Amino acid sequence: MAEDKELKIHRRSSSSRGRTSLRLLTMSCFAILSAASPLFGQSEDPLRQAVRAAQESWMAHDVDLLVAGSDTVRLHIPGIAPSASLRPGQASRLLDRYLRPTEEVSFELINVRNLAEDHAYAEVQRRYVVRGTTEEREETVFLGFRMIDSVWSLREVRVTP
Repeated sequence: MAEDKELKIHRRSSSSRGRTSLRLLTMSCFAILSAASPLFGQSEDPLRQAVRAAQESWMAHDVDLLVAGSDTVRLHIPGIAPSASLRPGQASRLLDRYLRPTEEVSFELINVRNLAEDHAYAEVQRRYVVRGTTEEREETVFLGFRMIDSVWSLREVRVTP
């Protein structure tokens, strides 16, 4: 009888260890899959996708793509008087004029802030050099986004030295 009791205790202990190991394995798999979710096609937050697309467009100086999908864009950039809302074509030409003499070093996302359900800003640290020079310069760029018809689009570019 005493042997049966020992056997039951041992079985419980073994079963308990098995459940603990299974839980740890499950948690580890979940953590790995969560970290890799963009690789497996799970969707990223739409605002973050819009910010990432804007970063890539800026780095490539593809200003047409940067303002694509926007109905109007306000610009506050050095060398150009602050604008009222501009049509995307006008904003594209002014942004091109601003970016053309420079080469991007980095365009690093610092922060994204939701101001309202349909308004957000991304703060980005821009590092660049003026062509023909080697001096690296920095400025902060605020990209304003607005959600229209469930799509985030660029509405403002504000550059501060």
